[in-house]
Amino acid sequence: MIVDYPTLAKTIASLTEGETDIVALMATVACEVHHSDDRFDWTGFYRVTDPELLKIGPYQGGHGCLQIPFARGVCGAAARTKEVQLVADVDAFPGHIACASSTRSELVLPVFDRAGDVIGVFDIDSNLPDAFTQNDADALTAILSSVFAR
Repeated sequence: MIVDYPTLAKTIASLTEGETDIVALMATVACEVHHSDDRFDWTGFYRVTDPELLKIGPYQGGHGCLQIPFARGVCGAAARTKEVQLVADVDAFPGHIACASSTRSELVLPVFDRAGDVIGVFDIDSNLPDAFTQNDADALTAILSSVFAR
C-alpha cells in the first residue's frame, strides 16, 4: 500500500480543524499517518520538553524510547539540525539509537510551531531497508506544517 498523500492531507485537515491542543493534534496525525501505509511500523512524536531533550509523545506501534537527547540518534539529529533525516539504513547512521531492534530505515521530520521554533520531531520507522523516499519527506513536511505551524 502506497500513501495517497492528497487524501491523507485532506483527512488530517478535516480531523484537526479548530483543534489547538498539541497532544490531540499529535495523536491524530500519528494515528492517521501510521495506518496510511504498511511500510510504517512505528509512527510518532518526540516532544521538546527541556533544552536539548526530546521525550516521547503520542505514537502508534510498539514501545519507543522515553527520552532522546538532541546529541544522539536520528531524532536528535533532526531536532538539532532542524532538517529532515531520511535514513535508508539505520545501522549505518552514526549514533543510531535502537529503540526497536527490528527497525531498518527511518524518516524523521522536525516539527515547527508558527514562530518557526522546533517543538518536536515526527519519527517514522520501517522494518524494511530503504523504505522512505523524498516524496514521503516532502508530503509529510507539508502536512506537519499545515497542522502545527498554522
